[in-house]
Amino acid sequence: MKTVEDIVIVGRHAVKEAIVSGHTINKIWIQEGIRKQQINDILQSAKAQKLIVQTVPKSKLDNLANAPHQGVAALIAPYEYADFDQFIQSQKDKEGLSTVVILDGLEDPHNLGSILRTADASGVDGVIIPKRRSVALTQTVAKASTGAIQHVPVMRVTNLAKTIDELKEHGYWVAGAEADNATDYRDMAADMPLAIVIGSEGQGMSRLVKDKCDFYIKIPMVGHVNSLNASVAASLMMYEVYRKRHQIEDNA
Repeated sequence: MKTVEDIVIVGRHAVKEAIVSGHTINKIWIQEGIRKQQINDILQSAKAQKLIVQTVPKSKLDNLANAPHQGVAALIAPYEYADFDQFIQSQKDKEGLSTVVILDGLEDPHNLGSILRTADASGVDGVIIPKRRSVALTQTVAKASTGAIQHVPVMRVTNLAKTIDELKEHGYWVAGAEADNATDYRDMAADMPLAIVIGSEGQGMSRLVKDKCDFYIKIPMVGHVNSLNASVAASLMMYEVYRKRHQIEDNA
């Protein structure tokens, strides 16, 4: 497993999910004067796991992060990236069709956090990012994901094009988000293992990755703006896959 540097996470949802998921937590900071009933679940979980909890001035929490902290922060062990080969093996044993999202050069941590949040909600099995020219798993990503970072495997690979080839070898079909010569996303097929590629915020998919796609899908737009935020586009496509694979009465 490969990791990033030690980080601080902030916000009640992010800290609570880190505790509940069993992530290694070195210390929890609670703002002085905060109403304990507002964070009682965090305090109870921390006590049950015998975690270190310290009460600190608001100024300390303000200095720890540039995001709203809601009076709670934690110093945690590095987030671990999932191993691609182990992930593929796990998908062979799961019930139902596998879905992964490939992010080609996404640089905004808020977009990655939002995508992880939707991936968790819509049942996506994993997210793949490149090592170069891409946002990593950071404090901002953790905050934006509201805890989903603890539940969605994120794989960091050296070569996206090669990874796509390996996915194809294991039966995945690769759909790239692309405006030209593309199928309306509402008509895309989802009855097979699927990898959805979302390009970078400004440049879209790289040429090598684009050439590896089996087909292209687009989101129709009738307004004056000709593009959507990457996390919004990814969310629409993830839920379209969910819609096609599940009946309305199906809660799975």
